[in-house]
Amino acid sequence: MKTIAAEIRLAEPRDAAALSRVHEASWRGAYAGLIPFRTLTRMVERRNAAWWHSAIQNQAAILVLEYGGEMGGYATLGRNRTRALGVEGEVYELYLRPEFQGIGFGQRLFAAARMLIRSRGLSGTAVWALEDNPSAVRFYQAAGGVDVATGTETFEGVTLRKLAFTFP
Repeated sequence: MKTIAAEIRLAEPRDAAALSRVHEASWRGAYAGLIPFRTLTRMVERRNAAWWHSAIQNQAAILVLEYGGEMGGYATLGRNRTRALGVEGEVYELYLRPEFQGIGFGQRLFAAARMLIRSRGLSGTAVWALEDNPSAVRFYQAAGGVDVATGTETFEGVTLRKLAFTFP
């Protein structure tokens, strides 16, 4: 019996189309009913394959998770954008296609993202999650995140609260 291993690696230009598909599936799964439909559609359409190709070419830090020859998720990361949080690194996004959720891939991808942040000389990690996305909030709480701040995002007049979690 052959064992299939998940691979986590830096994104390459050839990943652009798959990243676009993962982004769409994961964002629609996470935010349908939370973010107004028109806004969500625009956000998804903006992240087409050309957008991802450009981000990769511009050396954005993007990790991809592959399993069985399929891309199941991605994480984007870099320097923390909110200095008041007291950490240097930030995972900007961590998303998995719905069928890849709940089986440990997210934990592995998040651990790899935090390791890459540390390898780049940044101490600590921040991540933001919408408060009305309970699976994301539970994920970061279970990973040991400390809820240290709140903020808001407004989409077409709908204001959503977001929570900042930090990790040492």
